[in-house]
Amino acid sequence: QVQLVESGGGLVQAGGSLRLSCAASGRTFSSYAMGWFRQAPGKERELLTTISRSGGYTYYADSVKGRFTTSRDNAKNTVYLQMNSLKPEDTAVYYCAATKSNSGSGRYDYWGQGTQVTVSS
Repeated sequence: QVQLVESGGGLVQAGGSLRLSCAASGRTFSSYAMGWFRQAPGKERELLTTISRSGGYTYYADSVKGRFTTSRDNAKNTVYLQMNSLKPEDTAVYYCAATKSNSGSGRYDYWGQGTQVTVSS
């Protein structure tokens, strides 16, 4: 079992930055690849980034490539999402999730509760 808790969301102006954190419980955090997702009202959930168990492999969706960076600290059981050059269309609830698939392409078994990010124009 892995419990995930996101933090760091909030209100920011367009062009600004935020860093989201996702803290995991348990001693098996390094056994999971992690992903960041978002869901805006009326839209489907979107996969933004994935990071492998060791942090050596990352994936970014085109919508965030070059603006968002994911990283992890296995000693702290935490994964991060640094978001720069934020746009109003980045407004959504952001979720972290854990998967046994090291590529991040498999099923995500554990999810956080989400944190709201609002970008004003």
